[in-house]
Amino acid sequence: MSNKLKHILVIRLSAMGDVAMSVPVLRALEQQHPEVKITVLTKAFFKPFFRDLQNVTVFPADVKGEHKGVFGLYKLARQLNKDNRFYAIADLHSVLRSKILKKFLHCKRFVSIDKDRKEKRLLTKGKIFKQLKTTHQRYADVFETLGFPLDLTNPKFPEKAALNRKLQNILGDVSKKRIGIAPFATYESKMYPLDAIKQVIETLSKDYKVILFGGGNYETELLNTFETEFDNTVNVSGKLTLDDEMDIISNLDVMLSMDSGNAHIAAMLGIKVVTIWGVTHPFAGFAPFNQPEDYALLADRNQYPKIPTSIYGNKYPEHYKEASRSIAPKEITEKIKSII
Repeated sequence: MSNKLKHILVIRLSAMGDVAMSVPVLRALEQQHPEVKITVLTKAFFKPFFRDLQNVTVFPADVKGEHKGVFGLYKLARQLNKDNRFYAIADLHSVLRSKILKKFLHCKRFVSIDKDRKEKRLLTKGKIFKQLKTTHQRYADVFETLGFPLDLTNPKFPEKAALNRKLQNILGDVSKKRIGIAPFATYESKMYPLDAIKQVIETLSKDYKVILFGGGNYETELLNTFETEFDNTVNVSGKLTLDDEMDIISNLDVMLSMDSGNAHIAAMLGIKVVTIWGVTHPFAGFAPFNQPEDYALLADRNQYPKIPTSIYGNKYPEHYKEASRSIAPKEITEKIKSII
C-alpha cells in the first residue's frame, strides 16, 4: 500500500438496511477522497453491497461464530491488526461490540456515529415532530470529524448491471416497465396489509412487469401464490443470490418497499424508491437515499397521532398495527404510475 493512502476501517456489522445505507456514503468518500483506502468490517453476506467500490475491501466478521464474545472480538482484532495499519477507525454502528473491539485495535483515531438517541426518543414520545438528521448524514459526519468532509447532494451511482440469460428470462419482455415490490419487513407494523398489497400487485401487473422480493420459507411460499395468481408477475424470493438480486434491482424502473432493507438496496443502486410507512416515520432519519419526500407514503396521523411510535417499528399500540392501511391502494399505484 502506498504511504500516501490513508487506510480507514469502517465498522458496520448489521442490520441489512443500515449496512446498505453506508454504501452511498462510502461511494462519495471514494470519489471525493481518492487518497483513502477503506476496509469495511461487516457480515460476509453483505459483501456484494460494496462490489462497485474500487477502493473498498470487505473484512468478514462472524460475530455469531468465530468472533463471538469478548475472546472472539480479541481474535478478530488480532486478525485485523496483523496485516493492516489503520489511519483511523470509523464506527458507524456504535454498539457494545464495536466499543469492545476498539480496545483491541492498534489505532488511536476512533470516531463513532452520533445516533442522537435523545432526539429520537423525543420524536417517538410525541415531544417533537420534525425531520431529524438522516442516517446517511450521520455517517458522513463521522468521516468529516476524521478530516474527510463529504458532499452527498450530487451522488453518482453504478451503471445498470448486465443481465445473464437466467436473469433476462426472469425479467422477460423488455418493452414492459419493471416494478419491484418488497412487501415484508421485520415487524408487521411496518408492513402494508397483505390483502391490500395484493390489490396493488393486481393493478400494476396489468400494465407492468412485477418482480416480488422476500426471504425465508414463509415469504417465499406466499409470494409464489401471488406469482401464480397474477399475470406479468414473478417471484425471485429464495431463487437468487444477493448478487443476482442486486442485478435485477439495478434494472428496475421503480421499487416499492416498506421501511426495510430492500428500499435501501434499491436506493444505493440509484433506483427510484416508493416507500410505505406504518408506525415508523421518515423524520427518524431512515428514509432511503436521495429520494424525493413525496415518494414516502405515510399513514394518516389524524387517525394515528402517536406515529412514529418507535424508531424500528417494534413498539406500538395494538390498534396501530395496521396503520398503513390508511394509505389507499390507489394512492400507491397512482404514485408509481406517475413516476414511471
